[in-house]
Amino acid sequence: MQYLPIFTKLDNKPVLVVGGGEVALRKCRAFLKARANVTLVAPWFCDELKEHAHNNEVTLIDAYFDESHLDGKMLVIAATDKDAVNNDVFELANARNVFVNVVDDQPKCTFIFPSIVDRDPITIAISSAGTAPVLARRLREKLETLIPQHIGPLATLVGSFRDKVKQRFTSFADRRQFWEGVFDSSVVSKVQSGDTAAAASQLEQLLNIKLAPEGEVYVIGAGPGDPELLTLKALQLMQQADVVVYDYLVSDEIMELVRRDADLICVGKRLGDHSVAQEDTNQLLVDLAKQGKKVCRIKGGDPFIYGRGGEEVQVLAANQVNYQIVPGITAAAGCSAYAGIPLTHRDHAQSIQFVTGHCKKDGQELDWQSLAKPHQTLAIYMGVIKSPHIQAQLLKHGRGADTPVAIIENGTRKNQRVVTGKLGELADLIERHSIISPALLIIGEVASLHEQLHWFGTKAQTSSFAQPLTDVA
Repeated sequence: MQYLPIFTKLDNKPVLVVGGGEVALRKCRAFLKARANVTLVAPWFCDELKEHAHNNEVTLIDAYFDESHLDGKMLVIAATDKDAVNNDVFELANARNVFVNVVDDQPKCTFIFPSIVDRDPITIAISSAGTAPVLARRLREKLETLIPQHIGPLATLVGSFRDKVKQRFTSFADRRQFWEGVFDSSVVSKVQSGDTAAAASQLEQLLNIKLAPEGEVYVIGAGPGDPELLTLKALQLMQQADVVVYDYLVSDEIMELVRRDADLICVGKRLGDHSVAQEDTNQLLVDLAKQGKKVCRIKGGDPFIYGRGGEEVQVLAANQVNYQIVPGITAAAGCSAYAGIPLTHRDHAQSIQFVTGHCKKDGQELDWQSLAKPHQTLAIYMGVIKSPHIQAQLLKHGRGADTPVAIIENGTRKNQRVVTGKLGELADLIERHSIISPALLIIGEVASLHEQLHWFGTKAQTSSFAQPLTDVA
């Protein structure tokens, strides 16, 4: 370990920044955020530093650096474009055993600035010991997506209760058990929603009762498959769940992101193979929540668009089970985007209809007359098996046989495949190319744009560096 990570309280402590430009300004901002007493020395200062001085937030010394400027200082930053000056600052400060940092010169640093995730009072610092600052910043960006904004207010709230909890629970084990229960309770969700008064009131009540785990179900849309299309909230709740109830349509890459020690229960459905009846899945969610568990019910796409999420939430509500609903990118939006097919386009389609090719056995027949109208897009979910019927009905009700179609198999995933053609050959295309689920059918003039706009898989894509932390060596 090249540097000992410590957190230093700088309230009113004297620090020195040598320099007056943009780099000095950035360091000054960090010190001001820590409420330090900041002095800057330089023969010239940028306008923003002058404004800070005008507001009595910093002291500016219009002069060239000399050793006397180090007197009484606790920390020193050298942020000039003169190597000789920076070297003098380092040598003189180091001789006085004053912590010094020469910007972008790691060998001349007895302390360094880490990349910071700030959820005051929670602070997370990441350092590469000065060897790879861009990588450290990328890791900070990754953590920013994982640490919710309400963590800071939550820490402030529970911190105000520490003395009361110590008085109520004399042993460390009892206190830890209490706090574990608090963080598994709806106190957290109350803070998250901004109702800190209600959260504080509940904390007061919890101090006087035996806390039992409070169950909740997170109904989460996982999107069409690419893990980078998950929402931040989905990822955060996936990491909190005790149990994950999932479908086959949830990709392996997304399942890798769930909490490592969570119990996994598959209730997936494939054509002709319903491993768990829907009614049993509904009851399973209720039973798990009643046991006090945090349950992640994760579904491919969006849970409220052909995902039966509405049916499951109705049962949860009827049984007075707490739940949250997290939308996901539905297959029509995700797959069409990754195939380069805009669902609407002023020259081709002014409307879109989402359709499922798989309804209840006693469900009503689709309104084919409406679906066959020209200059609109049909996005058909689960339509592979029913493609001969879909093709025949659309042709029968007036849609032209030469209407462009696209079949997107495993959309947004590494093995995505797009087959295009005409409506009159839809069923034959699916059979000839051995299309398998999951696959989305897009019928309409916009499907012709695939050849012009397709992008995914044509060349290496710039990484967004949003892979799970466990992938980082």
